[in-house]
Amino acid sequence: MRVGLLTREYPPDVYGGAGVHVEFLARELHRLVDLDVHCWGESSLRERAEGVQRHRPWSALDGANDALRTFSVDLAMAAALEGRELVHSHTWYANLAGHLAKELHGVPHVVTAHSLEPLRPWKAEQLGGGYALSSWAERTALEAADAVIAVSAAMREDILTCYPALAPELVHVVHNGIDTGLYRPDHGTDALARIGLDPDRPYVLFVGRITRQKGVPHLLRAVRDIDPAAQVVLCAGAPDTPEIDQEFRDLFAGLSRARDGVHWIPRMLPRPEVIQLLTHAAVFVCPSVYEPLGIVNLEAMACGTPVVASRVGGIPEVVEDGVTGVLVPVDEEDAVFEAGLARALDAVLGDPGAGRRMGEAGRVRAVDEFGWDAVARRTVRLYEEILKQA
Repeated sequence: MRVGLLTREYPPDVYGGAGVHVEFLARELHRLVDLDVHCWGESSLRERAEGVQRHRPWSALDGANDALRTFSVDLAMAAALEGRELVHSHTWYANLAGHLAKELHGVPHVVTAHSLEPLRPWKAEQLGGGYALSSWAERTALEAADAVIAVSAAMREDILTCYPALAPELVHVVHNGIDTGLYRPDHGTDALARIGLDPDRPYVLFVGRITRQKGVPHLLRAVRDIDPAAQVVLCAGAPDTPEIDQEFRDLFAGLSRARDGVHWIPRMLPRPEVIQLLTHAAVFVCPSVYEPLGIVNLEAMACGTPVVASRVGGIPEVVEDGVTGVLVPVDEEDAVFEAGLARALDAVLGDPGAGRRMGEAGRVRAVDEFGWDAVARRTVRLYEEILKQA
């Protein structure tokens, strides 16, 4: 079976959960099908030999709206997919490439929906009029797809609500996965020492992009008044816009004045360092206001760390409230949500024994239910069903 996997992010250029998903899914699919990966960037000869082809936005569009630059990459991807029997796209950045390949080459198109443009209205702040284009591309691709994969049951409901023209039988749930051999407790401390953490104080950890979706401003306000003995570590970068970047910086400055032990790492850390930070955290926090699944919560659980997360989207399918962590309802009033986050963080910080038990249960749940090999096998079975019907 000759499959083309289409994505914006691919190692080493991975900055979000969708990129992590594609990285590990591709690793497993390589063992099961003849796979070519098409992504953004500049390909080396070695990568091309390994079936990875990178595409750049057209230079004629330098300075143009990002949505138009994305479409130029999609056109190049579609042209390069001749000879594939099936194409599988991830995120709106590649969905149009999959749709065009379906029409141009007469092959089935599978879409994995990691998020939905109608549920991310703040993207208009980032893309301007390009948000209308990204929304059009997503709708066009999903409504014409031969199958749509939702990364959670909650995501499936969102897809059918946003795109009622889609036949429900075409939308399949295949959860995100986690490499529990890679993400496992690492009790080394060199990464912590480089950051300057006090080994005698517990810390709350956040890992994610600076976006409205990830709820970072809510977190910065929530942790102002948590247990003063706790440190706060923010592995936060890749801001969506200059405006949210400035908002983050202002809130961080205020937080740093209000309490000590606040650490901001604005760059993307190597994965081994992130794993060390996850392992030693007293609690990992995910304050997202929209999250189809939340793969970072799985990463924390696989490292044996309790999770405090918002009760939105697919997060409750990963974090079992009271067993592997604590879920906080997202209230319409920001202050209520932020107060709930603070109470949940203090509850875990104040009972280290319960935190350890949650972390141990999280590791077991990650190993038992979210392995990437199983995700890949379920995905290939779906490919096979579609090709039989083609």
